[in-house]
This record gives sequence, C-alpha cells and structure tokens, in this order.
Amino acid sequence: MTDLLTPIQAALDLPLTPLAFSEAGALPSTYAVTELASASIGAAGQAVAELIRQQTGRLPGVNVDRRLASFWFSSSIRPVGWHVPPLWDPVAGDYASADGWIRLHTNAPHHRAAAERVLGKVTERAEMARHVAPWHAAELEQAIVEAGGCAAQMRSWPAWQAHPQGLAVNAEALVQRQTCETTCNKPWLGSVARPLAGIKVLDLTRVLAGPVASRFLAGLGADVLRIDAPTWNEPGVVPEMTLGKRCARLDLKTPEGCQVFERLLKDADILLHGYRADALEQLGYTASQLQARAPGLIDVSLNAYGWSGPWRNRRGFDSLVQMSSGIAHAGMVWKQSDNPLPLPVQALDHATGYLMAASVIRALSERLQTGRGGSARLSLARTAKLLVEAGAVPEQPALRAEAPGDQGQVIEQTAWGQAHRLLAPLTISGSPLQWDSPAGELGSHRPQW
Repeated sequence: MTDLLTPIQAALDLPLTPLAFSEAGALPSTYAVTELASASIGAAGQAVAELIRQQTGRLPGVNVDRRLASFWFSSSIRPVGWHVPPLWDPVAGDYASADGWIRLHTNAPHHRAAAERVLGKVTERAEMARHVAPWHAAELEQAIVEAGGCAAQMRSWPAWQAHPQGLAVNAEALVQRQTCETTCNKPWLGSVARPLAGIKVLDLTRVLAGPVASRFLAGLGADVLRIDAPTWNEPGVVPEMTLGKRCARLDLKTPEGCQVFERLLKDADILLHGYRADALEQLGYTASQLQARAPGLIDVSLNAYGWSGPWRNRRGFDSLVQMSSGIAHAGMVWKQSDNPLPLPVQALDHATGYLMAASVIRALSERLQTGRGGSARLSLARTAKLLVEAGAVPEQPALRAEAPGDQGQVIEQTAWGQAHRLLAPLTISGSPLQWDSPAGELGSHRPQW
C-alpha cells in the first residue's frame, strides 16, 4: 500500500507509528486518493490521541475507516426531502483552447464577472467554449488572473516541476510550523470525551479546506465562530461545512468591523485563515501584531499555490491546482481520455483541511507544555506534491457502495430541513467526534463568543 502516513507524521512531528485502518477498496484514480484521505484523517486523530496522552497519561487507540474517509472527502450530509444547491456555476469547467486545456472557476459572482470581462458575457457553456477556443491557454490564464478572476491552464507534472511556481512550492515543507515567542498561561479545559472544550476558534476560511479543519475541531468540542464578509455566499457547500459552528458576518474593511474582529481575536485561542498570502497584513494584522493582540495565539493558514514564488498571492481552488500541477493531465493519460480528468473528489482541499486541524492540535499541545503560541502554513499545491510523488497506483477494487447503515441515527435539524450525517470516519477511543449544533446559514449568529 502507498505510504502517505509517514511523511505526514514527519511533517507534524508525530510518532512514526502505524495506525489501524479498516475496510478495503479505493476511489478510482491513478493516484492514491483513498490513502490520502485515510492518512490525513488518521494523522489528525493521532494528534488528538497525543494531546490526550500528554494531559492524562493514557494513549487512546485510533482507527480510520478507509471507506467512510473516502465518502467524507466528497460529502457527509444526506438531506431528507430537500437538496443541497449545485456546487458549480453553469459555466465553470474545462475548455479547449487553441493549444490545450484551461479551467475557468466562476462559482463566485465576481470571479465569473472577471472571466466575462476578458471573454465576453455568456449565458451558457457552448457560448463560453466558442469564446475560449481562439485563445492560447497561457495567455488566457494570465488575462483572467489580471482581471481578478480564477483560471488554470492544464500542465503536466514535468511542466509544473519546471515552472517557477512549481519550483517554489515544491521546495516548501508540507507544513511550515513555527513556535512564537509570546506566551499565555491557559490550562487544559478539555476532557477525554471533549478534548477541545474551552478552545475558541476564530475561523476566517471559506469553501472547503479551512472549513474542513474547523468542522473537525468543532467535533472535538471547540467553540468555532466562522466570520464571513457581508455579501459572501457559497450555497453549494454551506450545509456540508457549517456543522457544529456559529456563523457571523463582519466587514474587515471598515473600522467598525476591525474593532469587533480585534475584540474577538483577543479571546481567541486559534485563528484559521485562507486569504491570499499578504491579505491580513494589508489589513494591518501582521504575525507579530496578531501575537501582540492575542499572546499565545495559534495561527494556522493556507493558500492555493504556496507561500513563496511568483504565484504566492494568486487566487486558486482545488480544481485549479489539480490542473496546474499535472494531476488532471495524469488522469487524462490514465483513462486515455480526450479531456482533463481530475481526482474523483476534491482531495487536495479535504486533505489540507485535516492537516490544518492536526497542525492546530500539535500547536495546542506545545502551548499547554510551554505556554508558547505557534503558527503553521499549508497550501493545496504542496499537498498536491505529496500525492503526486507517492506515484501512480494499481487499480484497486471499488469501495463497497454506501448503505443506510453508514448514516448516524441522529436527525440533524439543519436550517434547510432534516438531514442525516455519515458516521464519522475516525474513531478515537473515548473521544467520539460529535457536533453540538446543526449546519446553519452564513451570518445567522452575532459576532461574539
């Protein structure tokens, strides 16, 4: 079996001990997607187990159900009598250009508007395809990015390795961890059953990777307050990702919004953010200013394309990074397809999310020992390198199909109607993943602890 667990354990300074994995089969892919799901979730579980050992002297067992882990990398919610809105905008997707393929990401209205400023307004995909066809992919990618949009030319892995951004991100660590000088003296308020009880998480992340991290932390008892801009919405993922969280809105571009943010930050233990590399700094919140306002803060962030190189501030999403880094090209070759073939799930997002959660918990263990805060930086492109370098895998039997017994018994009363959740893919003995509140709408709570 492809070993993705060991490099993840090494990146997080976890003991290089095997974990218990159950269930056979894998998602269909040239890459080890099910192994990535299992290893990233398993490492997050191992970080929790090590925290509990540090605090109680007892090391709980950790087990990952590979099949459920694979399903959670797609979605965990099963609505009863209603539907989650579609994930993709009608014109988002892959298009043939004059010299190859390009992917347009138009889910956010302002990203679609940027693409249409370059290509012209369209009402449907066939029209967009005609507009894209005459362009060279690299020139169109650049034009859309310069217009404030999101696009990615399909490249092969060798081409990405030779690209200035590929060279930069591939030289970075999987998890860039640092310990801060500032200290705080907060005792562990948790228990084996709720190891993160009393921990306040200020979550500024959107879409998938960061929200996966904060959903996991909420499942262990953390108090997660998600903050969104006044007009931001992502209806296709909100029911999936707001489980266990309170969601408020703030405009950090106004003095009033900043005042509220600073009040929240003062009492936060964890700050999660997924803005472009220098966005918080431009708002006046450098790493040292964050620590000054909240001594001992654990500051964990991600971006799409890495923290160095010419694209460090480029907008990006999982599907675009798969195009840039050779994953969609490798899938196309593997399937002998005429079109780009991405991974069967948005595995870069989900895996990076669990690695963020594990980074939070490792930093919390450090803070409980020394009082010192810490930071960690991750990126979708660096997680892509981990997966690609593990190599192509032989085809494995398919996972057993989902069955009614895979859902928990509890009915979740979401903001849209009743739903079930899949059973958790991770078992930490004595510390069940359980969420205290159902999924809800963005902006449905006040911005306060």
